[in-house]
Order: sequence, then structure tokens, then C-alpha cells
Amino acid sequence: MARLSIQKVHVGEKDVNCYVLGCSDTKEAIVIDPGGDAPKILSQLKGLTVRWICFTHAHPGHTGAKEEVKSATRAPTAMHLADATALLKSADRYLIGGDSLPFGSFSLEVLLTPGHTPGGLSFRVGNHLFTGDTLLAGKIGRVDLPGSSPQQMVLSLHGQLLVRPDNTVVYPGHGPNTTIGAERVGNPYLRLR
Repeated sequence: MARLSIQKVHVGEKDVNCYVLGCSDTKEAIVIDPGGDAPKILSQLKGLTVRWICFTHAHPGHTGAKEEVKSATRAPTAMHLADATALLKSADRYLIGGDSLPFGSFSLEVLLTPGHTPGGLSFRVGNHLFTGDTLLAGKIGRVDLPGSSPQQMVLSLHGQLLVRPDNTVVYPGHGPNTTIGAERVGNPYLRLR
């Protein structure tokens, strides 16, 4: 049975978590948020065929190595149109909630989670949830930036993320991994209804 490998690569000045998801059987992969340090990311891709380069949002810290990684892997890029428009980025495919991106024996499910940015996305594979700057360990992403919305953030957190089982592992855009259960209990921002 195919195994999912998940590699976390710390990149850029803002210490962004870039993730490389791989299928053990087919060696197909997805890269999430290549924010900088392209050589460091590319060194993790040896022996893998990258099917997609995906972005949780289009802030520069999360997209800084986009062109270098795309050029090296020839993989298409994917983000939400609202972020591409607001932050003057472009992508090969514009994702919406409910989209699914196959790689090997797995599929990356797209969740629409605006709030930090107008087109914020989270991605799910099984019980693994990649939340960008929407949900972090013990906190949430900033909602005081141009294009951000505290109201949308609350809807995204409660409508898309906290509905997941407690054992769902959260892989945030910065900092350590956590779980939905731990955040439900211990994150002060999630207790505000």
C-alpha cells in the first residue's frame, strides 16, 4: 500500500514551512508554499516528479521561490484567483474549494479558508491538514493586513477546520505541527465565538 511522505522545509527570512508531499509507490509529489531558498527545496525533490506547486496564499514569504521551483520541476502552479488578483501573482490553475489535485495514489483536497488573505486556502490529504497562515499552533494568522478579514477568518476556522476530527494533524505555515484537538482546547483565538 502506498505511503504518504511529508517533508517540512524551513525557508526564507520569515521561516516559512514549505511542505513536500510524496507518494511512496509512484514518486509523484506536491510542493506547498515554496517561500524561498529554492536550492534547499529542490534538494528534497530528488527522485520525485512534482505534479503541482500549490500555495495556501500569495504573500511573498510563501511564494518567493515559485519561479525557480517551477522552472526546475516544470510543474504547474496553483492558488486561488482572489489572492492572485489582490497580490499581483499569477498561477497556471486557479483553485476553488472542493477541487482535488491527484498525485500518485493520493489526492490533495482544496479547502477555501479566507481571512488572512482574500483567497486563503488549506489543503487536506487524509487526516493531514495544511493550513498556511489560517491556523497555527496556539494562534491564528493576522487579520489586520490589507485584504484580511476577521469575520471571514472566524467562518474559515469554525466552518472548515474545526469540523475535522481531533486527531487531524495540522501542518501550519509557520511553527510546529499541532492537532485540531489540541487547538480546540488550547488555542485562545478559537474559544472566541
